[in-house]
Amino acid sequence: MRPAALLLVSALALAGCAPMSLYYRPGVPVARMQADTTRCEVRALREAPVASQIRQSPPTFVPARRICNAQGDCIVRPGYWVDGPIYTVDVNAGLRARVMQLCMSEKGYDPVTLPLCPAEVRRATPPGVTRVLPRLTETACVIRNDDGSWQIVTR
Repeated sequence: MRPAALLLVSALALAGCAPMSLYYRPGVPVARMQADTTRCEVRALREAPVASQIRQSPPTFVPARRICNAQGDCIVRPGYWVDGPIYTVDVNAGLRARVMQLCMSEKGYDPVTLPLCPAEVRRATPPGVTRVLPRLTETACVIRNDDGSWQIVTR
């Protein structure tokens, strides 16, 4: 398998193991929450567009080294500089996240993170898809379905 494909498969597999974060408002249909999320993402992108900057970390100095063989003959390798890595940063990413949070908050949503349901809960719960966001309990968890949908379980 090519490295890029392997990385994608690994990322998708790990996404199925991670807790699920979403904006939450009890009683709202999931389709509406998803539409509101998309609208807020568009607003945030419009108000705080991607602003990529290319940056470089500072160079580092590798000091001189003295290297000797078994006969005691030595040479000195001179020190040298190694360029710092070049990277890109989106300077508006934090602002965009705050605009997104504000937009969803104005619509009455709160950010929540739900843990994955334990295996015994998954086995005991009939397969399904959450269509309307239920009231959350302290023990609420989520089951991710293979098709990308999910089911919130309030035990």
